[in-house]
Amino acid sequence: MILPAEKELRAVLARFAQARIDHDVRPTGRTSRALDDVTYTLCVITGARTAEEALRTADALLARYADRTSAAQDDETLAA
Repeated sequence: MILPAEKELRAVLARFAQARIDHDVRPTGRTSRALDDVTYTLCVITGARTAEEALRTADALLARYADRTSAAQDDETLAA
């Protein structure tokens, strides 16, 4: 699987959260289509088959990005 850029992953997660809220608050055909669209996008960029699996994968990827960031900061501290 090709890893999505952190910025792109966070943007899709934000779109998913907003679509989920919009649909839960006032479900319409438009909100349903928007939620389906962003769910599909989230599944594609995470390589998942379901929204639940995609969210778990996204959480794991974000943790991986955080680990990389903290390791890079540790390296900078050691170099100083």
